[in-house]
Amino acid sequence: MAELQEHDMMVCRACGQQERASEGYPCTNCGTFICLICNLRGVVHCRDCAATLGEPLPTPPVPRAI
Repeated sequence: MAELQEHDMMVCRACGQQERASEGYPCTNCGTFICLICNLRGVVHCRDCAATLGEPLPTPPVPRAI
């Protein structure tokens, strides 16, 4: 039997990290994916929308310990 090769990861448009697609929210301006970590940090706009609106750009989260 063939092994499934599904990939449900999306790139967060605020920090650039790959996260599961089900663990995030849309940008309030354009609807692109923002990961749960950024959302918990108060980020509601993607990097492009934040630059357009004159808001400070979101900083990437601290790398996870493996």
